[in-house]
Amino acid sequence: MIHYHYTDTEMNKILKTLTIIIDTREQKNTHILDYLRQKEIPLKIQKLDYGDYSAMIPKNEELGIQRDIYLNSAIERKAHMDEICGNLQKDTQTAFENELIRSQKGRFVLFVEDIEQYSKLIKGEYRSRYDPKALLGRLESFQAKYNFEIVPVKQTEMGNRIYHRFYYQAKHYLKRGAF
Repeated sequence: MIHYHYTDTEMNKILKTLTIIIDTREQKNTHILDYLRQKEIPLKIQKLDYGDYSAMIPKNEELGIQRDIYLNSAIERKAHMDEICGNLQKDTQTAFENELIRSQKGRFVLFVEDIEQYSKLIKGEYRSRYDPKALLGRLESFQAKYNFEIVPVKQTEMGNRIYHRFYYQAKHYLKRGAF
């Protein structure tokens, strides 16, 4: 592997091209699209193997990037606890767990658009009849087994959080010269 050390100017030029990839099946994300478009962040809509969002740095021969470089990272977005509970029902659990298995290929995080997510979880403040203690155990077990984290995020900050998650990952890789 060739390691290249970029200057700060080169790194900034590359990071301005960081493109957020949105899965074709992602829904009800107007607030995220609005944020990314307002900030003039490049977007690409394509099918992802896992997660709702990922990122890439496009080819830039001038700076020695010979091909598009995809970050080995994904974000799954859930609107609230009820959506998570729905993914753990017997008929949909297999699809959710299969996505977690596929996510083992890279870094993975699940963002929940509810800053009170954990509090609601332990108090049972969701529509599902899932016992709070059992649900907590199930989610903690999944996190341990599949090495991901669940992070509560305000809906109004979701676009910002998605972008900066990938931005700083890409910056770290560039500093290491890992591309």
